[in-house]
Amino acid sequence: MRDSYLLFSTRIVRLFAYGFVSVVLALYLAQAGLSDPQIGLLLTLTLLGDTAISLWITTNADHIGRRRMLIAGAGLMLFAGVLFALTRDFVFLLIAATVGVISPSGNEVGPFLALEQAALSQIVPNERRTQIFAWYNLVGSFATAVGALCGGGLAQILQAAGLIPLASYRAVVAGYAALGLVLGILFTCLSPGVEAPMAGSQTSARETAAGASRASWFGLGRSRRVVLKLSALFSLDAFAGGFVIQSIVAYWFNVRFGVEPALLGGIFFGANILAGISALTAARIAARIGLINTMVYTHIPSNILLILVPLMPSLPLAIGVLLLRFSISQMDVPTRQSYTMAVVNPDERSAAAGVTGIARTTGAALAPVLTGPLLANPMLSGVPFFLAGGLKIVYDLLLYRTFHANRPPEETNDKSKISNHTS
Repeated sequence: MRDSYLLFSTRIVRLFAYGFVSVVLALYLAQAGLSDPQIGLLLTLTLLGDTAISLWITTNADHIGRRRMLIAGAGLMLFAGVLFALTRDFVFLLIAATVGVISPSGNEVGPFLALEQAALSQIVPNERRTQIFAWYNLVGSFATAVGALCGGGLAQILQAAGLIPLASYRAVVAGYAALGLVLGILFTCLSPGVEAPMAGSQTSARETAAGASRASWFGLGRSRRVVLKLSALFSLDAFAGGFVIQSIVAYWFNVRFGVEPALLGGIFFGANILAGISALTAARIAARIGLINTMVYTHIPSNILLILVPLMPSLPLAIGVLLLRFSISQMDVPTRQSYTMAVVNPDERSAAAGVTGIARTTGAALAPVLTGPLLANPMLSGVPFFLAGGLKIVYDLLLYRTFHANRPPEETNDKSKISNHTS
């Protein structure tokens, strides 16, 4: 139970840090003298570098140690924050972006999510998994929201106190580094209970050895095929989302409507609060109509709203449509995470979460480098929203076609119970 509370606490600290820095990150890089294409490239390398490091960490964590890998990830957060805050040199920023862990989107990056999901799935029963993941995402969304509000608000306060914009944004980045240190300290408090089952007995040793012999591809054996299909689809979804990561949307609002950092923080505070509530609602909807149906039926309307954002003629309307979109946009997140854990072998959950997470990070990493040139052209600044919404709808349709008949165990059991009751 203590480990569950700690994992929720680390989620809160981490997502607060991501939200804290994401609102000002693109603005900071612009003030540091980077061009729009350079900003797009840097954001892409931020995600690509995270992909390679996270893949190694998540696929080796079960035998090296989950706690050790989580602490290492926190160290990479600290490294990225310190280097971003200390230098304006593009080469050093590229190094920090590639090697370190920093979130330009306000969403999860790094190895943390996969390892925490595996640990939580190990602790809770199948019937409660989606609900626990919903709360896990809810607290993360609230933390991101508060972080975005505090990041934008702090920058505004510092500028009002006389600091130039660059210095105010640098203070926020330094705060991100400090939160990475706090996260590492929290991870050291986890008990050995979060580690993958090891050779505590002859039986468990034989089972571990058998599982290792079956798993020949990034820790995956029998679950490999389903994980590959999910990874391909999740990568498409993340690629689409990469066109409208939080830093880019904040930058678009600043360029299009001249929105100040404090208001940007307020916008994304509201957006992430609504996203968190929508994630919690997803568990109840999924209990009625199933995980896949919940993912698809709520995601398509949210993507239509995303396409409408740049078509709004005024700031209030653009904010309103964006907030409406966020009110349903995250219902697919806990359901997606729960579905992945449900349809793979229990002894392959860490690897499955890691591989699908890496696929999402890889997809998301490719889009920002394409977005930079689009944002540099006022006539094309709305195109990222159109691309994101359109590609996400394609993902929804493909997901439904591929997996609607592949139900998780708890839904199969529920259907059996219903059939027995009515017969």
